[in-house]
Amino acid sequence: MDKVFSARVDESVVNRIGVLARELHTTKKTIIERAIDLFSEKVEKEQNVDILDLTYGAWDRTESAQSTVREARRTFRDSMTRHHG
Repeated sequence: MDKVFSARVDESVVNRIGVLARELHTTKKTIIERAIDLFSEKVEKEQNVDILDLTYGAWDRTESAQSTVREARRTFRDSMTRHHG
């Protein structure tokens, strides 16, 4: 799922992203995503840090997958009833 991300960066960086995107015939989004992936890999190797391990807690739930799905479906169903009922 894509999400809008906003950050203030130096104008020269914005220009470099644009030039790279044009030269490689791709999107600015792809340039930024690939740059982050490469940087993340570099940090993991140099500092022996596992980025996935650090974010694991966001996915670690005490409830079962079935409970999560059931709750998500109920919430979706309730939101449709509220807006169409």
